[in-house]
Amino acid sequence: MSGQLMPCNPQEIGSLFLFEKLAPEQLGRLCSAGRVELFQPGPVYTEGEPATCFYVMIEGTVVLSRRVGNDDVEVTRTSQSGVYAGAMQAYLGDRVRQVYNNSMRVTEPTRFFVLPGDTFADIMSEWFPMAVHLLEGLFFGAKSTQAAIGQRERLLALGSLSAGLTHELNNPAAAAVRATATLRERVAKMRHKLAVIAEGPFSRDALAGLIEIQDRTAERVAKAPALSPLEASDREDALTDWLEDHGIDHGWRLAPTFVQAGLDIDWLEQVAAAVDEEILPGAVGWLNYTIETELLMNEIEDSTTRISHLVDAAKQYSQLDRAPYRVADVHELLDSTLLMLSGKIGPRIEVVKEYDRTLPQIPAYPAELNQVWTNLIDNAVSAMGDNGGEGTLTVRTALGHERVLVEFRDTGPGIPPEIKSRIFDPFFTTKPVGQGTGLGLDISWRIVVNKHHGTIQVESVPGDTRFQVLLPLTAETPEEAV
Repeated sequence: MSGQLMPCNPQEIGSLFLFEKLAPEQLGRLCSAGRVELFQPGPVYTEGEPATCFYVMIEGTVVLSRRVGNDDVEVTRTSQSGVYAGAMQAYLGDRVRQVYNNSMRVTEPTRFFVLPGDTFADIMSEWFPMAVHLLEGLFFGAKSTQAAIGQRERLLALGSLSAGLTHELNNPAAAAVRATATLRERVAKMRHKLAVIAEGPFSRDALAGLIEIQDRTAERVAKAPALSPLEASDREDALTDWLEDHGIDHGWRLAPTFVQAGLDIDWLEQVAAAVDEEILPGAVGWLNYTIETELLMNEIEDSTTRISHLVDAAKQYSQLDRAPYRVADVHELLDSTLLMLSGKIGPRIEVVKEYDRTLPQIPAYPAELNQVWTNLIDNAVSAMGDNGGEGTLTVRTALGHERVLVEFRDTGPGIPPEIKSRIFDPFFTTKPVGQGTGLGLDISWRIVVNKHHGTIQVESVPGDTRFQVLLPLTAETPEEAV
């Protein structure tokens, strides 16, 4: 947008704090190279457009805003003479993308000194060569440092996740190995018991009945009801008494296994009625091995299923076999992240899920959203570490204002008001030296805002800190985070 051209007074330009140290001939050159324009209320330039001009306000009121999703969020509103905006990085040339990083509008007739971006770059290099070198070093050095530490942040997160995943995989794997070794022993004893039974004076019908009971017992194991500790104890006592009454030695050893398999006295009475009295002890012993093998196979199945779920969660978390930008279910992403971080969360922190399962899928970069969830969960766990590592982490999803809300709530001590405005700043951290890079929330902000056109905000009081991520339901042109 162009304004009304007006005379340029070097003396007036020299009164602005940005130019107050310049010599008269330098002020004269500025006036000849630039111009003074009067803008009526409305937009001056728009975020994302090529940055062609450097603006210095002489008088009026200016408002700077950033585009977040479908909203323009006001960043600055000021009437201070001499404030500047626009092509402020023109001196970097083609080494950076020269676009406006915000939108500017005026709320009343406002005069600007306007300098073309290429002219501003030439004047900076000619008048302040040392300052330009320092600014270039600061800009690219900070960018390089941020990239390096950002990579370090990802590696630290990966190391933490790998340790947690290894721990989670080790438990079911070790359980499966133990169960397999025990199963081999039980099957060997079962073969021996079968040989003893086969060598005994048992009729073909008796053996057939015993095998039929064995099959029905195995089926019963799969349908065993869950008993309370008191119910299980009472049933063990009753089964122990029954076994001893029927001349079966060491009934107290067999009773817990039978209870775990869902057997009761009625079932044992059916067994006693189906076989002769003299083979009952052998039949009960054989059924005990049958039950133990079934229970061990259940344990192996549970362990290997757990391993399979962990591998699936790792694939879901890493998104290695998925397109980088696709339609995704936030609940799948949240569940995989929580599972991957379960070792770090620990048993003393209760995780509560308040999911709105009616939410639609959204267009997203799933692997990068998982990084956001990781950073926010990690911060919540660290905050609750100040409470002795105890607390509640609540993960909630909901629909609000045509956007998907993902909220992480912790019961930690809260964020002090004096630092709340700085928590998304690069390199800002409250963790001890060596324990935090200060880039977790900055990276999260960039992923949510720059790449997904969403918003991320925080509300905090002692005992209730909530990080809220709002993501749009509809797709926009994918952009690289900057």
